[in-house]
Amino acid sequence: MIIRSKAPLRLGLAGGGTDVSPYADLHGGSILNATINMFAYTTIIPKDDGKIHLEAQDMNVQESFDATDYIEPTGKLALLKGVYNRIIKDFIKKPLSFEIYTSVDAPPGSGLGSSSTLVVSIIGAFAEWCNIPLGEYDIAHLAYEIERIDLGLNGGRQDQYAATFGGFNFMEFYDNDKVIVNPLRIKQKYAAELENNLVLFYMGTNRESAGIIDQQTANIKKNNENALEATHRLKNQSLKMKEVVLTGKMDKIGEVMHYGWESKKMMASGISNPEIDKIYQTAIQNGATGGKISGAGGGGFFFFYCPIVSRMGLIRSLEKFGVTPQNYSFTKTGLYTYTLPS
Repeated sequence: MIIRSKAPLRLGLAGGGTDVSPYADLHGGSILNATINMFAYTTIIPKDDGKIHLEAQDMNVQESFDATDYIEPTGKLALLKGVYNRIIKDFIKKPLSFEIYTSVDAPPGSGLGSSSTLVVSIIGAFAEWCNIPLGEYDIAHLAYEIERIDLGLNGGRQDQYAATFGGFNFMEFYDNDKVIVNPLRIKQKYAAELENNLVLFYMGTNRESAGIIDQQTANIKKNNENALEATHRLKNQSLKMKEVVLTGKMDKIGEVMHYGWESKKMMASGISNPEIDKIYQTAIQNGATGGKISGAGGGGFFFFYCPIVSRMGLIRSLEKFGVTPQNYSFTKTGLYTYTLPS
């Protein structure tokens, strides 16, 4: 048999950073995000030769082992190893023999939640293969635990839930890792208008989000007044964004995004830099009404809200910075798995 799964990447439209501890634990966070048609893919081929073969095809990295119940989660395939270890420890209780192949439509550090989405995709494939009865919240929480606890990778909580649930969601984050996902019933014409007017660019440089998140976390722990107030404003931004997308006040979206971008830059240094500031200013001068970097900041994907009549002018104005427009569409579904006969 062949087991396949895929999970969608996401755009964080508002509230980014409020899902990170300790802010979410102390004050409660909220985020509005939407999944897009860029995916993390996993294929598992069960074997009976007593071997394990791991391969990240997009990175051209592979490793093979004798079947074992624990693989040291190091190197570029740490995410695959971490998921395997938890599947064995929590559910299967014995070694498995298989080949696993993964790929992601966006590079690591791009700000679209690629690492967490890949973890969700891998968990989904194992759950499909081994008939593990996991619901959406179970899968997302397990993915969060594997990344943040087992592997010690810094970050928030939105990506795992976005990838698992899919669609437009307003998410609330509380103490003790409690998360509530509220699917939004956005009218199709409003979603279509947002898709038309929201222009996504790849900056061509990936950033290491961990350092930015470390600083953000430290600022909250130290009760840094500017960082704390900025994070409060970002939580408020998520509520504003929910209102405008549900009520169709599309001309307000850029304004809400700009409010969030100005707030986000106050959370930690490294979120922006002189080059990013120039890109943002040029976009505003050429029709955009607001924008933001997707993810922690510092690089990766940048997106702007721009009335469609100004779209091509905006794209041309940013060509000199070497950024690349990225076609996309919103998706309504999250993690999807299935099995085929071999």
